[in-house]
Formats: sequence, C-alpha cells, structure tokens
Amino acid sequence: MDSFHSRSKLKVGSKEYEIYRLDALDKAGVSTKHLPFSLRILLENLLRTEDGRNVRPEDIRALAAWNSNTKSEKEIAFTPSRVLMQDFTGVPAVVDLAAMRDAMTALGGNPSLINPLQPAELVIDHSVQVDEFGTPQAFALNAELEFMRNKERYAFLRWGQDSFRNMAIVPGHWHRAPGQPRISGAGCVCEGITGEARRVSRYSRRYRFAHHND
Repeated sequence: MDSFHSRSKLKVGSKEYEIYRLDALDKAGVSTKHLPFSLRILLENLLRTEDGRNVRPEDIRALAAWNSNTKSEKEIAFTPSRVLMQDFTGVPAVVDLAAMRDAMTALGGNPSLINPLQPAELVIDHSVQVDEFGTPQAFALNAELEFMRNKERYAFLRWGQDSFRNMAIVPGHWHRAPGQPRISGAGCVCEGITGEARRVSRYSRRYRFAHHND
C-alpha cells in the first residue's frame, strides 16, 4: 500500500532505488516538520511497511500528530531491519523456532516454512570459564573443556544456521560494557530489500538488540 503516495525513486549512478519520502505527507496535509529525527525514522518505517493490516493509514497519521505536550495512547508498529541477539537470549529463540517446526511437522505441514520474519543475527560468545591458569597448558585445557561442555549447544546452533532462512549465527564477544556488544564487523549504513518486480528499497539500518538486560 502507498496511501500517501510517498513511494519514490532515487537514482544513484546507473542504479535506481525505491525510497519513501516524508515530504509526501506534508504535501498531503500531514505535517512532519515538528517531529524529532528519531520519530521521523519511525515514520519512514511505517510508510515503507504499510499493508492495511499491521500498519494502516491511521497509524501513520497518529505518529505524525505527535507532540511533546501530550501522551500518545497508540502503539507504533515498528518493523526493525534486523534483530541482533546474543546467546543468552538468542539460543532460546532458536529453540522456539525448532519447536515450531516440530509442531508444524506434527500437524502435517511443511516445517521449512518456519523462519524468522526479519533477518536475525545471533552472536555466540564463549563460556568465559577458567579451570586452569598460570600454566603452559592452560589455554589448551580450557579450550578443550569448553568444547566438551558446549558440544551439544554448538551442534544445535550449527543446525539452526544451516536450517533457517533469514538467520546468521556468528562467533563474537558480547561481554564488554553492559549493553554494548561488539558489532563493528556486522554493521552497514543502508539496508535493501528486493521485492515484487525486482524493486529495491533502500533505508537506513536500525538495530533491535535482544539483550538479557532488556
């Protein structure tokens, strides 16, 4: 849907991309100039994901009508470009997806239809457990014990990476400052989705962190 005719084209060199313009709302009599940048990002998200069911024209108008002096009673149907998880919360999410596939199989359906709706990236940390220290063999012994203890978990996660679409499982370090995962190698400025008629939508990337402190 494109109720406010915000869908537009952006030409970069020889390539053409689909974008959603906020000024289309202003032209339609829905003012956006007063919105802070963070809400303008959310507003573009609603314009891009409008489908008449999860995101309706009235949802877009409600967000555009925001002002700092009133309390909004309406939820924002934000759709993140991806979900970034760490293993403490991410592994149970993969277990849930596996259980849904089992249920689909039991009902006689196609289990391969069960996949994350949005791209999900799960950062797997090591167990940070030390059994041996101060000796030449400490590293080798600790590494061996870690893989012994986590063999089943690692095998399950490898299955998840190979089985689910829209999911990447990567090693990394999450135990830095609280809420500050190391994602320097996992980010990009723009995200793109190729849809019907090979249209490519471009939009700034927003993260949603699934963290145990949430």
